[in-house]
Amino acid sequence: MKRILHLISSIQGNESYSYKLSNAIVNKVIEKYPGSTVEEVNLNNLDIPHLTPLILQSMFTPADQLTPEAKASIRYSDEAVKQLMATDILVIGAPLYNLTIPTTLKAWGDHITRAGITFGYSENGPVGMVKGKKVYIAMSSGGVYSEGPSKPNDFVAPYLKSFLGLLGMTDVTVFRVEGVKLPGIKEHALEKGIASIHID
Repeated sequence: MKRILHLISSIQGNESYSYKLSNAIVNKVIEKYPGSTVEEVNLNNLDIPHLTPLILQSMFTPADQLTPEAKASIRYSDEAVKQLMATDILVIGAPLYNLTIPTTLKAWGDHITRAGITFGYSENGPVGMVKGKKVYIAMSSGGVYSEGPSKPNDFVAPYLKSFLGLLGMTDVTVFRVEGVKLPGIKEHALEKGIASIHID
């Protein structure tokens, strides 16, 4: 039995390819681990604030020194970190928008990046503190970015793997629905993407 956190970042809702793929991943995880619980979070519905000077300062202020305003500014961050820490398996729906991730997903990432909580510093650099998580990324794109001439322009999968690794989440698997705008490829893109899913 696993605790699954399913993050949705596409603005296309349930009709998006990244959602259909990530939902298929969740279903496969449940097949492997019957009785697992799923918390589905649509990041678009949360109105996640982008970082501000107040939020950033509050993140680095000891809890017993926070003013009521400062506490309020990092309330979402605290909740998101708590939610992440309680998760065994993280499934992220990540469409490629303008060569990178949606701003809601970037904002979520900014809020879970907490010095002393989700990562620390050593003499050799940052050390991730979010351990023991399995991460599945469901990436969708209009073109083909896993190979070929557009591969250098994929700033979704490499970025997420690097960012999550910074926090200690190094067990990351990427599945793709790609070429959804390309004739001859789009007709079977979703089917191919779902067929590629394998749960470790």
